[in-house]
Amino acid sequence: MSPGHFTTSDGCRLVFAAHGAGRPVLWQHGLGATRAQPDEVFPDAPACRRITMECRGQGDSELGDPEALSIARFTQDALELLDHLGVEKAVVGGISLGAAIAMRLGALNPERADAMILARPAWVLANAPEPQRPNALAGALLRDYGANEGKKRMAATPEFAALKAASPDNAASLLGYFDRPRPETTIALLTRIPLDGPGVDSARLAAVKLPTLILANGEDVVHPIAYAEELARLIPNARLKVVTSKTVDRVAYVREFRAALAEFLAGNL
Repeated sequence: MSPGHFTTSDGCRLVFAAHGAGRPVLWQHGLGATRAQPDEVFPDAPACRRITMECRGQGDSELGDPEALSIARFTQDALELLDHLGVEKAVVGGISLGAAIAMRLGALNPERADAMILARPAWVLANAPEPQRPNALAGALLRDYGANEGKKRMAATPEFAALKAASPDNAASLLGYFDRPRPETTIALLTRIPLDGPGVDSARLAAVKLPTLILANGEDVVHPIAYAEELARLIPNARLKVVTSKTVDRVAYVREFRAALAEFLAGNL
């Protein structure tokens, strides 16, 4: 799966990867991740063209104007990528931030979507959800103290202690932000995106007619099962599937995640 790139309407060079042939599936990563994250849990689906864009400031993509960073802008970038590839409609999905992008795209541009996959959602409707506070704090500490000292200070906070006790996987991801290359892009992302929201209201979600799979797991403070359950109530054609968490058994998490995606895609490709 060799990467390609395109330039957005506002001049930002973004990297993407496309793999396979057949019906397109836009499959997006979470905050601070790369295309490797959604790749891990995607099944060997036949007749499928999997497309993943590395969002601004993430992976090998440029940051562009930091003031432009938002879930709305990421969604517009995804639509421009589909245009660049000549894709009229796709199954749209993603993990965490990727789920928010897919939800916004499916709700506001339903003509471009065949179905939605919202995996481990970190947002429902509101901006700056409470579980995103540790991410925003990490961004502020990285900005104010640099990578090494900021990481030490993050690890000493009560927020980190609570997160580690409830979800070691979340805690490890949080400290991982301090080890990312290009710290200036991490600062820009973490001081903006955790305060943002998908910009979709309950009426928009109630009007969604797309088949929708919502995936969740326990032991996950940043992606509460309650968020997945709420989205399953708000979206008429949504089906909720709970899988084993990485904290409990990473092998089972990947296996069950892939199986749930494979079953859903088999019925919607």
